[in-house]
Amino acid sequence: LLDDSGPAVVKNITLDRAVRIELTCKLDDKYSSLKVIQVTWKKGNETIGHINKTENSWSIHKLGSYNCTVKGEKEFSVVFHLQGKLLPKIDVKDKPVITYEGDIAVLVCKSLNSTPISWTWYMTNGSEQVAINDSLLLDKYVIDKVFPNVTQLKILKLTSKDDGVYWCEAAFELGKSKGKMKLKVLSLMVPLKPFLAIVAEVVVLVAVIFLFEIYSKRREKCA
Repeated sequence: LLDDSGPAVVKNITLDRAVRIELTCKLDDKYSSLKVIQVTWKKGNETIGHINKTENSWSIHKLGSYNCTVKGEKEFSVVFHLQGKLLPKIDVKDKPVITYEGDIAVLVCKSLNSTPISWTWYMTNGSEQVAINDSLLLDKYVIDKVFPNVTQLKILKLTSKDDGVYWCEAAFELGKSKGKMKLKVLSLMVPLKPFLAIVAEVVVLVAVIFLFEIYSKRREKCA
């Protein structure tokens, strides 16, 4: 309801689901005889067109934050702020998932207190996120919907190329939420390195003892 008694009227509207919203600017009844020259709808700095006009009422069917300005003998303005409730948080493992080449990695995402419409998995390729399509790569990826609010990505036959960052994306009526995980793929030589280091130390020690024994025997003979 537009009035010139003060600054622009501000309307805050919070949505808990995706719906069709009709925003309406209507002059106060005391201005019913006022001649209107121009009605302008803006989203940010972008001017958009209205789709309906009835007497001194103008409407638009869109979502977002909008400003309606009515100009004539006087100028009136109203701002609509359409906002959704906070999207559910995606629960993921904080620490990196560590595994070895040739093994299977299992990444899990869970939506807290809400069931998504759908899930999508992504892998990071440089600076881009590439969607994982398990139907095209059956021998590499398996995506399981364990529960409606839980998704699981299995990565088969791990190689060093699978090392990196993975994302799970949950789609809700009012938007999307993402979870981020890091996968660390180690070479099979990694767990053997400590063992090989110990073996090397033992070999060096045995060699030193052996050489010392030979040296001692030679000294005895010389004596």
